Amino acid sequence: MSLHVLRFLTSGESHGRGLIAVLEGIPANLPLKEEDVNKDLERRQKGYGRGGRMKIEKDRACFLSGVRFGKTLGSPLAIWIENKDWENWKEKMSVEESSVFIKPFSKPRPGHADLTGGIKYNQRDLRNILERASARETAARVAAGSVCKKFLEELGIRIGSYVLSIGNLKPPIKERDLIKRHELAESSEVRFPDPDRDKDFKELIDKVREKGESLGGIFEVFAVGVPPGLGSHIQWDKRIDGRIAQAIMSIQAIKGVEIGMGFESAYKWGSEVQDEIGYNDKKGYFRYSNNLGGTEGGITNGMPLIIRAAMKPIPTLMKPLRSIDIETKEQVKAAKERSDVTAVPAASVVGEAMLALVLADALLEKLGGDFLEEIKERYNSYLKHINSF
Repeated sequence: MSLHVLRFLTSGESHGRGLIAVLEGIPANLPLKEEDVNKDLERRQKGYGRGGRMKIEKDRACFLSGVRFGKTLGSPLAIWIENKDWENWKEKMSVEESSVFIKPFSKPRPGHADLTGGIKYNQRDLRNILERASARETAARVAAGSVCKKFLEELGIRIGSYVLSIGNLKPPIKERDLIKRHELAESSEVRFPDPDRDKDFKELIDKVREKGESLGGIFEVFAVGVPPGLGSHIQWDKRIDGRIAQAIMSIQAIKGVEIGMGFESAYKWGSEVQDEIGYNDKKGYFRYSNNLGGTEGGITNGMPLIIRAAMKPIPTLMKPLRSIDIETKEQVKAAKERSDVTAVPAASVVGEAMLALVLADALLEKLGGDFLEEIKERYNSYLKHINSF
């Protein structure tokens, strides 16, 4: 993924030796420890409904470059995450030619990249596709996003998330404050901002597991403390809402993204949607509501950014759907792989990472600068401009 100022790439296969995240553009002198990243890696692995893989892996970040004595150098960060399961896959995923016969994966799963990727890259063994298409790749995204979250926190911007629904279960959320919702979700096994409802979610997930099915859901990601003026109206690819939507949509299994009121706004009158503007000496400019989710005209407006994402059910089913064996062209049941029943809670943590990458990029684009102290000085100057406008 190529960003405007930040450059971000991941590498690695699901059952290969490990994953690598490369992040270029983070300024020098940002305090950073591996433990800062490990906290989010651990959060990504949690969630009721995850599969057996999470019992094997214990994701830990290892900085290969870009950090010295607890601070970033301004040079590219390379972060290594070892795959513990590699020990069980050495022959199947060997880099060298193997003398052992490995049965090709030839029964693509509906809804997965197996068949489309196989056609695109001319791979008859679809494992060569599914290994990279796997959501295991998101561990590297979370690692890179954690660094960006650390940078944003230095400027007073905080990102969080929580689950709104899993399957058809969508209990009402009592708490209105976004930060408190996030904090409540941290103590929930499904990242719902009311841990007392965990029992209902777990019963649903257990029933679906018994049926050999899977579940999707909706999660919400937010950012508070975001200043007005990030993004731009002048070109399509500079619009902050478009950049956010693309980043969130790029997460595996995400099929819908909305900002603020989103699709609901299409059914309302204009006076019910637009956020009226106010001003006072203490706040400066403010909005009386946040129906637009923190953006106007492709630019942040100073209100909290609120993004929702719809995740489809995981395509690997224990009671597989119809498919075609690409070798024989006979109709078969799709192949089964070890998988989760649902990964909506984990996806919300990945959503935080992707939002952090976009916002860090937009801030660096706005402010410029190569080291943290310089950027903070420029940021404070920009805040004075906002307050005096």
